[in-house]
Amino acid sequence: MVDALTLSSIAQIIGVPLWSLTLLLIWSLFWKAVALWKSARLNQSVWFIILLLINTAGILEILYIFLFSEIKLPIVEKPKRQRSKKRNKRVKSKR
Repeated sequence: MVDALTLSSIAQIIGVPLWSLTLLLIWSLFWKAVALWKSARLNQSVWFIILLLINTAGILEILYIFLFSEIKLPIVEKPKRQRSKKRNKRVKSKR
């Protein structure tokens, strides 16, 4: 029968103290939650999926929060039609 991997057994396997692995887990989960929340609020579904799938111990999440989410991409809009000059002159002359 295979034993389930617990946090303490993982810490033993990789040779780090249990408290440091626990601290790393809490750190990573906090930044991941904040980054996922922010990407969802900004309707950035590609970033949401990337942040959800890739685990970098909070590094990618921190970069997203402070760098990438602040970049505003230009929104392409149709140019507004300008009024003809004749119409503007008529309006001015009535006054």
